[in-house]
Amino acid sequence: MKKAIIFITLLIYATGSAQILEPVKWTTSVTKISNTEYELVAMATIEKNWHLYSQTVPDDGPIPTNFTFEGSGNYLKKGNTTEEKGHTIDDPIFDMKITYFENKASFKQRIKLKEKVPFKVNATVEFMVCDDSRCLPPTEVDLVFNIK
Repeated sequence: MKKAIIFITLLIYATGSAQILEPVKWTTSVTKISNTEYELVAMATIEKNWHLYSQTVPDDGPIPTNFTFEGSGNYLKKGNTTEEKGHTIDDPIFDMKITYFENKASFKQRIKLKEKVPFKVNATVEFMVCDDSRCLPPTEVDLVFNIK
């Protein structure tokens, strides 16, 4: 019985102290383009040796980065979310050409205001990251853009 209690205690301790990997941190900013147009910027800071995938990934590849903006009567989206140029390689694991980002990545979405009062734009980004030996499951992060 004593051995069972020690084993359970060690198991709980080991589970509780397991490292949670979060190799991507997201920040947001807003750039005013004109009195009625703003650019929402989502910046990903990526830990060394990790890759964040592009928004455009072939079928049967890793999960692409995807932004969802909550609908609002305060603004209209203008076009699709853009991304900077990443690295395109022939990926031996997925056996296809894939574009990814390392160190940092910037994604931008233009909006046109319907209202002139301050408000927030809520969004979600879903993404997947891999290093040279493993991939983490897709992750969703909530983003908030403050329009002032």
